[in-house]
Amino acid sequence: MKDEHLNPETMLAHYAEERGDYHGAVVPPLFQNSLFTFESWQAIDAAFDNRRESYIYSRVANPTVALVEKKIARLAGAEKGLLFASGMSAISAALLHFLNAGDHVITLKNIYGPANNLIAVYLKEKMNIGSTFVSGTDMGEFERAITPKTRLIYLESPTSATFRLQDIAAVTALARKHGLKTVIDNTWATPLFQKPLALGADLEVHSCSKYLGGHSDLVSGLVLGAAADIDAIAVRERELLGGVCSPFEAWLILRSLRTLTLRMEKHGQNALKVAAFLEAHPRVRRVDYPGLPSAPDYALAARQMSGFSGLLAFEPRLESLDKIRAFFNSLQIFQIGVSWGGHESLIYAPAISYLKELSPARFKAMGISLARMRISVGLENADDLIADLDRALTLAETGG
Repeated sequence: MKDEHLNPETMLAHYAEERGDYHGAVVPPLFQNSLFTFESWQAIDAAFDNRRESYIYSRVANPTVALVEKKIARLAGAEKGLLFASGMSAISAALLHFLNAGDHVITLKNIYGPANNLIAVYLKEKMNIGSTFVSGTDMGEFERAITPKTRLIYLESPTSATFRLQDIAAVTALARKHGLKTVIDNTWATPLFQKPLALGADLEVHSCSKYLGGHSDLVSGLVLGAAADIDAIAVRERELLGGVCSPFEAWLILRSLRTLTLRMEKHGQNALKVAAFLEAHPRVRRVDYPGLPSAPDYALAARQMSGFSGLLAFEPRLESLDKIRAFFNSLQIFQIGVSWGGHESLIYAPAISYLKELSPARFKAMGISLARMRISVGLENADDLIADLDRALTLAETGG
């Protein structure tokens, strides 16, 4: 099939699936094996001469994993992709690929909690890597944070908890000017709605556990970028540290990619409807969702994204912890859970884990309150979700 100009939904259904090799199976088989055998000394010897393109051991390469990597790389406009055992495994590999002991990283105050801890604490303790955390909304902050030891800018657009955007093209241009690399977490938008590599980023990372998986039944991560970087990460950070994606997880992602465009369209429609309801609700203090025309980064979002996903945050006008908990516990459709991006709607208070994962100073710098609620708007009927939120807000305020 000639696929150079296929639209995303068609490409995701067919690209890189050589059905003639699989007896015409409409669903590619799952290669659930740890190793591959060879007919002779010469054959396995030749395979080791071309390890990135040969199948020897599934910690290095596997046909099911490789198929998914090719599909998502095509969607993202990347030369190559590399699946990992988790989103944090992918983030860690991407950072370690560019960093050495004593280097310095510039990143954002509101990045994902474990990534925040990795940069601020773990890399500092283990490799004496320094870091500076900026708001991400002021280009001057990035410029002023650059030191002679700076090697990398790590972005997340939108950011966790506050959902503020960075001007990706402007930040990557600044990085190139100073000889720095850029890595961005693009999990929220997916490669369907935002293409950071085209905006100048060196590497793009994802938690496939979220929208790329979409069914809350897998844990995986992904790094996308230029072939030279991806091949180097494959034989160093992934192979040596062992954070490889299992064939079964990859096969589940393959299943999910076939409905990605449909799911993301519905997530965005539902989230915008829920966000607009919350924004107008008298018992809600604020709503943070880049898809709202009132959002501070709406113009930037319209410029660098082609759609919006289903994750947002809001703060109810509930002044006591008892009322906040009452609201939280009164919801019936929204389930309480830490992740997001699945078919089901979830609610979580980020402060619960951030207070345990981060130091008091790091938590304070994030600028979020105990009342802040993060909701992952799923694929249910939006009117039912709105009714659930409205009822819980009323019960929490009135004590009914």
